[in-house]
Amino acid sequence: MTPGTNGASTPEDDDPFGYLYADGQANGAQPPSGGYGYPNSVNRVRTVGTRQYGQQAPAAPQQHGAYGRPNAHYAAPETLPGGAPAAQQRQPSHGGGRGRGPNTKGLLIGAVAVVAAVVIGIGVAMVSGDSEDDTAGGGASATPTAPQSAEPSPSGSGAGNQAELPTTDAKALRLAGGATVASDVEGARADGGAYVAGLNQAGSTVTWTVDGIPRDGAYTLFARYSVAGEDQSMTLTVNGKTFGSKLNMSNFTGAAEGDFAKGWTQTYAYPSLNKGTNTLSISCQDGDKCNVLLDQLWLKEGQVKD
Repeated sequence: MTPGTNGASTPEDDDPFGYLYADGQANGAQPPSGGYGYPNSVNRVRTVGTRQYGQQAPAAPQQHGAYGRPNAHYAAPETLPGGAPAAQQRQPSHGGGRGRGPNTKGLLIGAVAVVAAVVIGIGVAMVSGDSEDDTAGGGASATPTAPQSAEPSPSGSGAGNQAELPTTDAKALRLAGGATVASDVEGARADGGAYVAGLNQAGSTVTWTVDGIPRDGAYTLFARYSVAGEDQSMTLTVNGKTFGSKLNMSNFTGAAEGDFAKGWTQTYAYPSLNKGTNTLSISCQDGDKCNVLLDQLWLKEGQVKD
C-alpha cells in the first residue's frame, strides 16, 4: 500500500507522518493541521461535550478480508520473485551415517561385555579364595604334628623374628640325685645315642645353664623324651623358682609298657627368661611321675608349638 491512496480514509489507513517521505509529499501529504496529514483525511476530534449519546454508532470500517479467508492485498513471500523458499521437512534417516538414531546394537554389545567382565572377576576371586584356603590348610591333619604339654595355648608372639638360641643334650646337662647317662635304648638323637636315665628316683635332677638369651620375655622350652605305658610329669624350675605347672610328659605315641624305643616324643613349656644367663632344671619331686628317658633340650623365642 502507498500512503493516502488505498483503502478507506480512516485513521487506520492514514499515515500521520506521510509528509516526511517523498512519495507522501507527491501524494499531497502536508504537516498535520488538525488531521492526519493527507487530503480528505479523517478528523474525528470533537469538542468536549458535543458527542450525542443514544445515537447509533458509526459503522465499523470494512475489513479487507474475513477471518480465515485470504486478504486480497496479501501475497505469500514464496509467490513473490526472490521470495523465501518453502521450508523443507527433514525426513528421518534409516541408513547409516550422521543423523541416524541411537546405536542399540553397540549398546547391547557393551552391556554384554560388562556382564562378562563381572562374571570373570567373580570367578577369579572364587578361585583365588579356594587356593588361599588350600594353602592355609596345607593338608595338615587334625591331630598335632608334635605332642603338646599341658601349658596354655601359645600366643605366637616372637615367632616371626626368632633369634638363634642354644640347644643341649644328655651329655651337656648337669646331673644329680641318681640321674645317669645311658645309650641302651635306640632312638635318642643326642651324640652317640646318649640319653639321661635314672630320673624315676625322688631328687633326680638335670640342670641346664643357658647363656645368650637376647632379651627379657616369654620363651618356649622344648624337651625330647621317651615314655612307655602310663603318662608322666616332672617339676620344672626356672632361675631357682618352680614353674607354675608340671612339665607334661605324657605318652603321646601310645608306646606299650616298657617299649621305650617307640616312645620318643617331645613336649614344651612357656617360661619367662631374663636377658643373658638363665638356669633351667627338670627334677623328680614328691607327687611326680618320672619314669622317662630325657634326650635333648632347646629354646625358641616367644610362645610357639614347634
